[in-house]
Amino acid sequence: MASKRNSRPRAEHQLPPGRHNLPRSYVEQNQRQRIIDAIVDVTSLAGYASMSIEDIIGTAGVSRRTFYDHFTGKQEAFNTAIDAVTTELLGVVRAAYEQADGFAAAIRDGLAAFLQFLADEPRYADLVIVEVLAAGPGPIARRNQVLNTFAELVRQGAERLPGHRRPPALAAETVIGGISEVVFARVLEGQTSELPALLPDLAYSMLLPFLGHEQAKREAAKRPRLAETPAVAA
Repeated sequence: MASKRNSRPRAEHQLPPGRHNLPRSYVEQNQRQRIIDAIVDVTSLAGYASMSIEDIIGTAGVSRRTFYDHFTGKQEAFNTAIDAVTTELLGVVRAAYEQADGFAAAIRDGLAAFLQFLADEPRYADLVIVEVLAAGPGPIARRNQVLNTFAELVRQGAERLPGHRRPPALAAETVIGGISEVVFARVLEGQTSELPALLPDLAYSMLLPFLGHEQAKREAAKRPRLAETPAVAA
């Protein structure tokens, strides 16, 4: 039975009870989105391992039958939530990176977008930074794919630098791995809201192998331009 702490009042996007004339496709999309939102909520509150179908359907305000109309079980539903959130995250970071002028600004602005995205929605941070590691090979592979994408953005940018400034290819993967560990520790300790304040130090750490101490310090201290992109529908 779903616990009372996981139930919540009917949200604005939820359908009214009883009969209505809404298109079937709209109803199904609404139900699916409510389930995904519930996955995010319950995972943040209780953790993936403790999350039950009863928790999910109680939070989403749907029946067990409706849940299984959309998903085969908890794992598939969680995988879908991970895909939705990471797709949105990648879109935000990529937009900031691509709109920046030059390598240093791209690194700084992309990192700023990443940190702000997590700080603005701590539930997403819990999902894709911490709980993903408890959810099995599929979600972990998706997490690693995201980290590899970030590393590839760094590598692509570094290729445009003068030859003498290009560190070994593994440098991009190394700096992204280090950033990931720092962010994981902060989210795990409930300090997600403090992530944007880490930008100067983290940007410096990312830029140092490519630009050297003095230029990395100057560039990391500059104010980022945060890009905005529409949320990606699940």
